[in-house]
Amino acid sequence: MTDVDGVGVVNPSARAQDYIGDELELFEIATTWKAYFAKHIAGYISGDVAEVGAGLGGTTKLLCSGDETSWTALEPDTELCKDIERKVSEGVLPNMVKPMAKTLSDLPSDQRFDSLLYIDVLEHIEQDKDEIERAAAHLKPGGYLIVLAPAHQFLYTPFDRAIGHFRRYNKASLVALEPSGLELRKAFYLDSVGMLASLANKLVLKQAQPKRSQIRFWDQVLVPASKLFDPLTGKTLGKTVIAIWQKPKSP
Repeated sequence: MTDVDGVGVVNPSARAQDYIGDELELFEIATTWKAYFAKHIAGYISGDVAEVGAGLGGTTKLLCSGDETSWTALEPDTELCKDIERKVSEGVLPNMVKPMAKTLSDLPSDQRFDSLLYIDVLEHIEQDKDEIERAAAHLKPGGYLIVLAPAHQFLYTPFDRAIGHFRRYNKASLVALEPSGLELRKAFYLDSVGMLASLANKLVLKQAQPKRSQIRFWDQVLVPASKLFDPLTGKTLGKTVIAIWQKPKSP
């Protein structure tokens, strides 16, 4: 149940892609979860921001406060990009949001950002190390690279495969992607109770795809429980893993 939005980037150099969009809408109702993870990364988002794999714009709406200098929403699926454009024109998203039907590799090599976001996206990119190195090259000095991804390969299910996940990560495997010239600031797990529920589903229920009612139960019951238990575990357990790197400031 990790994917919340922006899960469409399957290949960082692809120009046209077929998206499996049902999961984007399925996880839109996970408002408690969104607010929970946003609390842990919002302090690293400012200035010129790029969001890779913006999907339906749900993460954009969640994280873009309107105080940023600019917000580039990269979404290579043209239909989803048009949907984000519509939301900007209707005032659902701030005017500073600039949707682009592109990937990071399409941007000018000298374009730099203060914050670069991969929210439930990196697991869809086959050459993830190359993508992370590319992201580092687009950061300004002092800028942050923020990655949130589904955790633990032992939780990989047919649903992961169906929505285009190449892999799930643990903290060690995500940190091991550390790009050249960046320094790790934080790496931790969230949603410890949700991890146990996912493990039970894999071992007992063996359900291929979560139902809307299950997403709602997870979001309204299990996530609040995780908010209590995660600090007790030191954020060492969870079905979502987050890593934040920073590019050193200029001398």
